Amino acid sequence: MSKTLRLVLDVLKPHQPNALDFSSVLANLGADYRVKLTVTEVDKNTENTMITIEGADIQFDEIKEAIEKMGASVHSIDEVEVCGTELTSN
Repeated sequence: MSKTLRLVLDVLKPHQPNALDFSSVLANLGADYRVKLTVTEVDKNTENTMITIEGADIQFDEIKEAIEKMGASVHSIDEVEVCGTELTSN
């Protein structure tokens, strides 16, 4: 089973919650999650953002659900870093 260590997401979000609150919600989903949010474009009602999440075992489905609950949507997964965990038997 592999573990996701890093995700970079292209996300369209409303102006509220603001970038700090939005990032904090995502960071609080994992004990060791680090979140970086960069606003790339702003229009009247929304912000295009690039969100980088790093952690030991990121759960994408939980991240996506939280993003959608805040009124945003994931446009694409732009980058991933995954670590394989191989089971060995003696």
